[in-house]
Amino acid sequence: MPVTLQLSAPYLIFLGDVPSAVYAKTALGIVQWAPEKCIAQHRFPECEIDTGLADMSIAEATAAGAKSLLIGSAPVGGAIQVNWIPSLLEAIAAGLDIVSGLHTKLEDYPELREAAERHNVRLVDVRVPPQNLPIGSGEKRSGKRLLAVGTDCSVGKKYTTLAISRALEARGVNCDFRATGQTGIMIAGSGMPIDAVVCDFTAGAAESLSPNNDPDHWDIVEGQGSLFTPAYAGVSLGLLHGSQPDAIVVCHDPLREHIVGCPNHPVPSVQTCIDTNLLLARLTNPAVRCVGVSVNTSAVAPEDRRGLLDSIAAQTGLPAVDSIIDGVDKIIDQLLQTQLPKQGELA
Repeated sequence: MPVTLQLSAPYLIFLGDVPSAVYAKTALGIVQWAPEKCIAQHRFPECEIDTGLADMSIAEATAAGAKSLLIGSAPVGGAIQVNWIPSLLEAIAAGLDIVSGLHTKLEDYPELREAAERHNVRLVDVRVPPQNLPIGSGEKRSGKRLLAVGTDCSVGKKYTTLAISRALEARGVNCDFRATGQTGIMIAGSGMPIDAVVCDFTAGAAESLSPNNDPDHWDIVEGQGSLFTPAYAGVSLGLLHGSQPDAIVVCHDPLREHIVGCPNHPVPSVQTCIDTNLLLARLTNPAVRCVGVSVNTSAVAPEDRRGLLDSIAAQTGLPAVDSIIDGVDKIIDQLLQTQLPKQGELA
């Protein structure tokens, strides 16, 4: 069994008094991608953000079968707000686990910790990795894996892997979405907060996330960071080696000129990103291939979009799509039509 965080669904999504959708991305993302895991939303009277779920009190949601209250708001500073505490205590007393992806830890609040112990419920800080993670072994595992990588951070790796996993499921392919970030973990109900793992154990954590499986099973692994950012390249490399991907998909923002937070570092070309990731991935899987490019064209002028995608496809010889606007069928076709070498064969 993989060593991962496990969440109890269904969720009551806690919005509290979140002032705008910018601070409710976690809630909105979970409702978009995992509506079957959501029972209702709980918000204060002054909150105008609406996920589309039914409004319920904590008692109503518990009676309807909720297992966890999931904090879907992320205020500036990433801290639990003082005026949230009574609602969280009420949820604990009702028997709900509390799930948070905020920077501050639930366990750091004595009143929450003591109440959780008294009512025998869990305080789940999604950004805290499991204990006793192994170091990477580099040993080949059965099953197949796809990893999303990027020319930079925040270029659509989560949405791309979610779209690919859903498209594979629709085609009857045996697969699992393997989450590596807080929102992805909440969507999937389990996963590994890979950027919170001590660096020596990153590859081992990625191995635990995608263990041995059936030969035709695909693990679709959410990427993190980028090999090209001075800030987060380390987590990206550890995830690349531990995932041992048979296939990668490159995610790219065509309008971004420099790495986020690093104005002196230009965003690499898509081909450079492909070549670099393949070179480094071959340490643990010599047979790795790139099967497509996922391009975020949400800010591209409509009349320029098709030409841009066609240009990237021509340059790379691979399908280039916007995973949300166009879907990922072309990438799936490339993935399933590619005959991956058997274990031990070189690319």
